[in-house]
Amino acid sequence: MAASTARLRSVVPAPGGSVSNILQRSPFAGLWTDPEHFRSWYGPTGATIPVAQMDVRVGGARLVCMEMQTPDGPMRMWFAGTYLEVVEHERLVYTDVPCDEHGSPLGHGAAGAPEVTEVRVELRSVDGGTRMVLTHLGIPAGSPGEMGWTMALDKLNDTLAR
Repeated sequence: MAASTARLRSVVPAPGGSVSNILQRSPFAGLWTDPEHFRSWYGPTGATIPVAQMDVRVGGARLVCMEMQTPDGPMRMWFAGTYLEVVEHERLVYTDVPCDEHGSPLGHGAAGAPEVTEVRVELRSVDGGTRMVLTHLGIPAGSPGEMGWTMALDKLNDTLAR
């Protein structure tokens, strides 16, 4: 895998030991696709998601605003994209590009990152739970972007544990 790819893996335990239960509560059952659920866990620790617009179908658009508090006040980062693959309970693939609040690309990615990146989420049943593999093509392993995803997935796992 290229050095410019962050890849994170986790196994989400199945409640009551039932793999089918966790698939019904999987990220495709709303945590990745329903704006209200997505807002509850997305972003690094301390971030809020005031805007999450998602037309989850192949070719559908997404627009997400992540807000962080800084010493200079709130900082908003906007991301737009297009869904490339949507396979319920198995796979979600979308592009991700820094943009303005209207979804217009800024023309540059984060330092060292390409303008447009690709996020892939893959789920597979395993004994006792669901394995989730998140791959973000264009975000280097060990980068602040990967650290943000790690914190977000910790929040997602906490959400599923409730």
